[in-house]
Formats: sequence, structure tokens, C-alpha cells
Amino acid sequence: MPHGSDILLSLFVVFVAAQVGAEIAQRMKLPGVVGEIAAGCVVGPSVLGWVQPSAALDVLAEIGVVLLLFSVGLETRLDEMKRVGRSAFAVGLLGVIVPFALGSLWAHGSGFDWAKSLFVAAAFVATSAGITARVLQELGALQREESRVILGAAVIDDILAMLLLGIVTALQSGAQLRLSHLLVVLGEAVGFVVVIGFVGARVMRRASNLLEAPINPLSPFTIVLALCLGLAFLSTEFGLAAIIGAFLAGMIASETRQREALEHQTQPLLALMTPFFFVMTGTKVQLVQLANADALLALTLITVIAIASKLIGGFLGALPLGKRSALIVGVGMIPRGEVGVVVASLGLAAGVFPPRVYALIVAMSLLTSIVTPPILAILLRKKDRSAPP
Repeated sequence: MPHGSDILLSLFVVFVAAQVGAEIAQRMKLPGVVGEIAAGCVVGPSVLGWVQPSAALDVLAEIGVVLLLFSVGLETRLDEMKRVGRSAFAVGLLGVIVPFALGSLWAHGSGFDWAKSLFVAAAFVATSAGITARVLQELGALQREESRVILGAAVIDDILAMLLLGIVTALQSGAQLRLSHLLVVLGEAVGFVVVIGFVGARVMRRASNLLEAPINPLSPFTIVLALCLGLAFLSTEFGLAAIIGAFLAGMIASETRQREALEHQTQPLLALMTPFFFVMTGTKVQLVQLANADALLALTLITVIAIASKLIGGFLGALPLGKRSALIVGVGMIPRGEVGVVVASLGLAAGVFPPRVYALIVAMSLLTSIVTPPILAILLRKKDRSAPP
């Protein structure tokens, strides 16, 4: 068991590496998460060996990703989702179906049985709303129609991806892929999300004053954090991932009148905790798994599948907006970022797939996050130049 001072040294190395990696990535106009995962690869066993995966660091990483999904939910309101419109729903739905289908076929063709193939395919599904939003913000394009569709669809397909993740996780128990079992799992997942999300949001709107009932001036924040941890645990009891409960807790808390204060108070926790998840994700990537021609070929193939599937789904869903706008929406849906990494981590921990596939999925998530910003910027500028004065 590591000595206390060894753990503190590891915490120091991980945290500093995350800050340095994110800074370098952002100066290169890339999302900070790319730099944090790359930093993990460097300080981990594959390169420098300064940090070794341990139970203590894994616990911090788990807390970090729970808080991350809580913060995503905190920025998501039911009313905003309802106003997203038909195009955003179509983009979100097709942006799940097409990548999931193509990802399943690739995984099954690579030798996985269908149950595990579906789990691998879940990593192809969810767009990183955080990465896309950051890119659009940097380009000053958040108020565009395409941006609203992209962000609305990203929220929708994040929720669909979470439901899908719950389903494929439950199927790893060894049960055959029977329609009746699939419907039961789907019913439980949908029921949990509907009851907690919709009913919980309505209750919270009416009861937000109760958050300030305790004497502690931070009581609204501490109460919603307790809600986050409680729903994260409860979601695991329903066979879903803990991140689903954390996301729902954030979405419920977003309905309170203290929402802006909660978002502000959450930021220091995110700054401290979420880097551990991404750096530890990088430390678990065995670069040796990618150090051969076959692995690089497989990485190229799954990256092409990941890009093309989101592009096709987003383009078809947004086609009523026009071809140029549909292409912008399709490109904006490409980044997988932290969501693909979350699924990869869950799959590795559950023993669903080996380290090689984990390394491939994480690398694919990184590459889709790297290629999107410059392409999106070019498309937006081209449309602006072609627009009538």
C-alpha cells in the first residue's frame, strides 16, 4: 500500500501535469481535455513512469467525472431542451443511431460477441457538448442557428447515449440479447430518467426556497452536492452508470433560482477534481498497444468511422436547414472528447474489452476532438463570406 507521502507526491504530479497539458493544448487552439489526457500518457507508466494507477487516484478520478457530469446537467434546463425543435431532435437521434450501428459492425467484425460489440459501439455515440460549446464560443458563433441546433442535439444525444450505456452495461451480465430483456432494461432506464428528471425538476422548482432553510450560508450548494452523490449511487442500483444520476442531479438543480450561484460554486471543485479523471485516463493508455502497423490501421479505421458516422447523422438530421448549415451541424457533432473516454474507462474496468481496444477508443476520442475545431472554423467563415450583405 502506498505511503501517505507517495500519494501526496502523485497528487501533485497529476495536478501539475494536468495544468501544463491543458495550457499547452489551449495555446495550440485545442480543447484542454486533449492536453490533460496527453499529460497522463507522458507521466504514466508508458513514458516517464512518475504516476502509477492506484485505488486512491481512481477514487478521485471517479469523483471528478461525477462532478463533471453534474456540471453538464447544471447547464441543461428542461425548457431549453423543449425549445430545441425538430431539427435538433432529428440530429440527436440520427447522431446516435448511425455511429452506434457502424461501431457495432466494426466491433463485431473485430471478433467481439454482439453484447460486447454494443458496449464498444457506445463509445462512438455521444458528442462532447462541452468541447463543441467551447469551440463555438471561441469562434463567437454561439448565437447562430446552427450552433443552437448543435448544442441542443448534443444534449439530446448525450441523454440517449446515457440510456444506451445503461442498456449495454446491463447486457454484460451474460443474458442473451432477447427482445423482452432489452425492453425491460430500456423501460427501467427510461423510467428512472423520466421520474428523476421530469418529476424531480418540477419538485425542485417549487422547493428551491428549502435549500436555504439551514443556517449554513452554503446550504444550497451542499444540498445539491448530496443530491448528486445520492442519485449517482441510486443510478447504479438501477444498473445504470453513476454519471447518469449525476447528470440528472445537475439538471434538477438547474431549475432552482440559485442556479447561477451553484454554477459559480461548482467551478473550483471542477478545477480541482476533473483533471484527475482525464490524467488518470491517460496513464492507463498503454502506448505500446498502438506501436505497430495493425494498431495504427485499426485506429485510422475507427477514427474514420467515428467522423463519418456523426457527419452523416448530423447532416441528414439538419438537412431542412440547407446543405451548408447541415454540413456545419454535422461537423459540430463529431467530437467525442470526455464522453467517449468515460465509456472506454467503464469498459476497461468491467473487463469488457482489452487494453488495446481501450487505447484505440481513447485515441479516437482525442483525434475527433482535435480535427473538429479547425474544420468548423473554416466552414463557418466560408458561410459568412458567401452570405448576402
